[in-house]
Amino acid sequence: MLTDRRPILLANARVIDPSCDLDSPGDLLIADGVIRDLKRGIGAAGVPEGTDVINCAGKIVAPGLIDMCAFVGEPGLGHRETFASASQAAATGGITTIICQPGTEPVIDNSATVDFVLRRARDTAIVNIQPMAALTKGLRGEEMTEIGLLRAAGAVAFSNGHTSVMNAQVMRRALTYARDFDALIVHHTEDPDLVGEGVMNEGEFASRLGLEGIPPAAEAVVLERDMRLVALSKSRYHAAALSSVDSLDVLRRAREAGLAVSASVSINHVTLNENDIGPYRTFLKLTPPLRTETDRRALVEALASGLIDVIMSDHTPQDVEVKRLPFAEAASGAVGLETMLPAALRLVHNGELSWTTLIRAMSTRPAELLGLPGGTLRAGAPADIIVIDPDVPWILDPADLKSLCKNTPFDEARFTGRVVRTIVGGRTVFEHV
Repeated sequence: MLTDRRPILLANARVIDPSCDLDSPGDLLIADGVIRDLKRGIGAAGVPEGTDVINCAGKIVAPGLIDMCAFVGEPGLGHRETFASASQAAATGGITTIICQPGTEPVIDNSATVDFVLRRARDTAIVNIQPMAALTKGLRGEEMTEIGLLRAAGAVAFSNGHTSVMNAQVMRRALTYARDFDALIVHHTEDPDLVGEGVMNEGEFASRLGLEGIPPAAEAVVLERDMRLVALSKSRYHAAALSSVDSLDVLRRAREAGLAVSASVSINHVTLNENDIGPYRTFLKLTPPLRTETDRRALVEALASGLIDVIMSDHTPQDVEVKRLPFAEAASGAVGLETMLPAALRLVHNGELSWTTLIRAMSTRPAELLGLPGGTLRAGAPADIIVIDPDVPWILDPADLKSLCKNTPFDEARFTGRVVRTIVGGRTVFEHV
């Protein structure tokens, strides 16, 4: 739903803005695509003629979410997801900015492809799309890309997708080069040799299912190496998707040493564990794999303490043909744009995370790390805003998903709370009725 850009007053709301430690009743006025004012009693004092006054009746108003890891198929793989379908899904889930991944066909490893992504998204998407460019050419891990040129073209960060750069010299050079452009390296840490033929977390449950396991060390050893390279290069580094207690120990030591390192966790790894795979449910085959309940709890605690900075969707749409296979043969990945926030609200409702911590991890902190203007409700900021009904119960029907693929691990899940309005640049792009 795309409406005009007349002024909007969100009245009688519970306003949550981690950028200024705000969680209180208030009104928020939007005009000309930006936030004009935020305080109590705006409506009573009078608003511009023609203002669309929306009584939020105590619902939560927060900055729009920024998803740091989502795969969109354009160019080349539009059958899995297009900018149009991804943006519809994102708006439904309260995501106002998608950071799309470079593993398309062709790979986003040159300025022309970055420009294509920005133009195509501008023409077809209803939310903001920002490209994350490839760290190495063709994502092969052999030769770094032209980081300076790609950054000038509009890339907000650099990643090697779901593969690790295993050549330490290439990784060190990329980190050093990125430092000179203040570019953020976002790295997936997983040693392919330790992964081997593994398809789920190594342990008793994998043995009972008769499946090859992936040890947590596959993640931790690459992260440990990267921390040493960051110390050498003095660059900014972001661990793309941590999943285990072992990795948290590595990250904690790096922070204590004063390194400029940050980290994400996927919504799947803080709300699900390996036991949810049950009878070989391939929609829960992920990279990295779901770990133990002990790992899940440790990841949530790391979010609460600030050790982990960001929750992301790790939205990876896959065709039915590559998911409806025996577990060991199925492709990895799950869709998550529409379910990231509802699933995360489970952590709020059970007391594991506060509202402020959640919105910081899904909006404010990604904006800070990527140098984007969102993630805040301060006057003058872009009017990328969501309204959340925290108490409405609902059941997810995969058929209702806006994504082209329906490979959700939350099939028929019961949720409490959802986005009821998404505003991007001052325009309402989604409204739940």
